[in-house]
Amino acid sequence: MSDAFHYFRAHAVRALCKARTMPVGRMRHLQIVVGRIYHLLTKEAAYGPNLHHMEDFRAAQKLEKSLD
Repeated sequence: MSDAFHYFRAHAVRALCKARTMPVGRMRHLQIVVGRIYHLLTKEAAYGPNLHHMEDFRAAQKLEKSLD
């Protein structure tokens, strides 16, 4: 496994755990979507070159930060 795989997986787990603690509503739904994006990036990083996923990762991080 690559380092990017573990990095994206850690972000996915953290995002989904954060979503579980949030009250039901739009913000929780968006946090779950962010977790799913990280999860998809994890799957892609396991099979492909890691540099191509950094733009998607930065976009997901920007979305997650806008939720706070």
